[in-house]
Amino acid sequence: MSFLPKGVRITRRRFIGGLLLSGVGVMSYTFGIEPHWVEVVERSMPIANLPSELVGCRLIQISDLHIGPIVDDQYLLRAFELVRQLEPDLLVITGDFMSYRGPQQIDQTARVIEELSIPRFGVFGILGNHDYGDKWKSNEVASQLTQKMQDLGVSMLRNQIHSLQGLQIIGLDDMWGPNFAPLNVLTKRDPQLAQLVLCHNPDAVDAPVWSDYKGWILSGHTHGGQCKAPFLTPPLLPVKNSRYAAGEVDLGDGRKLYVNRALGYLRKVRFNVRPEITVFTLSREPSLS
Repeated sequence: MSFLPKGVRITRRRFIGGLLLSGVGVMSYTFGIEPHWVEVVERSMPIANLPSELVGCRLIQISDLHIGPIVDDQYLLRAFELVRQLEPDLLVITGDFMSYRGPQQIDQTARVIEELSIPRFGVFGILGNHDYGDKWKSNEVASQLTQKMQDLGVSMLRNQIHSLQGLQIIGLDDMWGPNFAPLNVLTKRDPQLAQLVLCHNPDAVDAPVWSDYKGWILSGHTHGGQCKAPFLTPPLLPVKNSRYAAGEVDLGDGRKLYVNRALGYLRKVRFNVRPEITVFTLSREPSLS
């Protein structure tokens, strides 16, 4: 049975031409449109023992900016303007500020981050593997970047806890870097207070270091795989556990992981994995302990 209009006949040339046009369209979209087509994802974030002063606040997460020779600065500045329009009360950046090729990237990162508006409760950041420079091992590079960010008003948490209105924001250093020491910080938190962990690499949630931690863990690192067929797992993910590609994962033990799909990229290509700004609305839930 034919579903073509009467008199229309598909020739081999027309069929091949259609395939070529479709391929060109997909390639144009994948390389030219989706890498900069930012999606705003809105979620609720219930936190046990959250202080009443923070109920209803908007926490925005961005991740994996990869400022450097590949990602266009103007694209990131447009994304920062979108963040400002979303009126966050608190902003967190979950690692990979830059793609390091040399000292110029630290200065470039500072110039771009300088344009980021600081919300009323501040900006908090953690390091990703690329923030450690070549082979992800340079403490000097990481320290220089950290200092630049702090000079601009970004509170960098390197295995540290910051208390914000009674909410403990716990920042872990990168799992692939030389200073990953989660036990040093997780054992210092007060489990009776509200708590939130920032951890660049989501594979860290499988490490035997979490003790009795209950609550949210915000991560990045994966970029969502950048390309994936609908309903399938991305074929390339820089994690051992493919469950941690993107979005919310209930870890089944009182912890909830959220993996942001990143604003930046290592290669300017995305398909079915749009760059993401995540907006969490904070609420209070009963203590899980």
